[in-house]
Amino acid sequence: MIVLFRDDLRVSDNGALAAADDTGRPVVPLFILDEEGKDARPAGAASRWWLHHSLAALEQSLDKLGARLFLRQGPTEKIVVEALKATGAEAVFWNRRYSPAGIETDKALKVGLREQGIEAKSHDGFLLHEPSLVATQSGDFYKVFTPFYKRLSQDEVRDPIDPPKSLKGWKGRFHSDTLADFAFLPRHPDWSSGMAERWEPGEQGARSRLEAFLDDGLKGYADNRDIPGIEGTSGMSPYLAQGDISPFQIMAAFRRRHGRDAETFRKELCWREFSYHLLFNRPRLHKENFRPAFDAFEWRSAPAALKAWQRGRTGYPIVDAGMRELWQTGWMHNRVRMIAASFLIKDLLIDWRAGEEWFWDTLVDADAANNPASWQWVAGSGADAAPYFRIFNPVLQGEKFDPKGEYIRRYVPELARLPDRYIHRPWEAPSSVLDDCGLSLGKDYPAPMVDHAKARDLAMEIYRGTRED
Repeated sequence: MIVLFRDDLRVSDNGALAAADDTGRPVVPLFILDEEGKDARPAGAASRWWLHHSLAALEQSLDKLGARLFLRQGPTEKIVVEALKATGAEAVFWNRRYSPAGIETDKALKVGLREQGIEAKSHDGFLLHEPSLVATQSGDFYKVFTPFYKRLSQDEVRDPIDPPKSLKGWKGRFHSDTLADFAFLPRHPDWSSGMAERWEPGEQGARSRLEAFLDDGLKGYADNRDIPGIEGTSGMSPYLAQGDISPFQIMAAFRRRHGRDAETFRKELCWREFSYHLLFNRPRLHKENFRPAFDAFEWRSAPAALKAWQRGRTGYPIVDAGMRELWQTGWMHNRVRMIAASFLIKDLLIDWRAGEEWFWDTLVDADAANNPASWQWVAGSGADAAPYFRIFNPVLQGEKFDPKGEYIRRYVPELARLPDRYIHRPWEAPSSVLDDCGLSLGKDYPAPMVDHAKARDLAMEIYRGTRED
């Protein structure tokens, strides 16, 4: 029995693997790197680094259970047919995907296999609810989060599936690539050291992270998740993105936990579901404005400004700290993501798609639905989006959520010696203070690339001209 692994790199709560094991027949675990589909979107560099390590962990887990993980690169249907011929397998099992390319590939695969008399069966595991089965009373899809959350809150979710105690692995010959053949890891240069220090990809890493969050991070989560200078978030997003853990496993861990903190976390998990609900109904979410009125928005072409933002050289400390955290660790605190995104879109007037592409390449939790849905939320072009007049002030946001500058000092060390009162606005520091800190603005750290107040007024003027009535 062939089991396709994709966004489900784990042996626990894996419906496809459990179904194959239940047959009592030899199991052929197979991972196919297929980036050739019409709507395929190759994983970004940070995601590929994570994928390498998750696959390495999965190989070890399967080996302990008695089965080998086969690795191949190319069109899914072609390789599955080759695997069927080589192994004599009578069925192909997989867990459902929800990216546009994944849906189309799996639909075609299921039809083709059944036409050949091969059993083809898909299972849940990536989302708590099937997007195709969630609709409003009028039969439309949800465009506002709150009623979507209330609707999903009424449904029970299944318990996680136990991992197999052992597997009857297939012992024949079938060509397998190696992880090195995929070339997922950066080489010249190797920029992944910061990610390796922060993260432990794989199923065990996911389990450890969740246990640590439940023990030490859940209490106070509703408030602490907005403070970037502390470990106030769960850190579960990359594990969910790669399928090192399932949302069913997380929900089970929260089943007997109540109160504001647990409810806030459940809403965050439901936002992920909402994003996939939107992607399922708008498959070009990362390319097209959800609200067509924004197609006329007057975006700037500013390559130098975009590069300064990407490198954390905007002159606004909280924005720069976030962009440097992203570059170093493959992750950025969620509150700072909103601030950095707002700055790119509304201070620099650069198309949200440029920011979405950068996050897709640099985030270890880059997600086909969350990423574009969140960028469009900030831009005001998405479903249930922030109103056009919500423009984050990077100084006030920094002072509110990082009042002592702990986060900024960690990632913008050239500002570390500034007093708290100037850490978010170094351009206001007297020359005597700058001299005492050994800081030369414009040399050691850039002056603000735009005046936020003027940029805000310009953005408001343009937004008023393009927003829907």
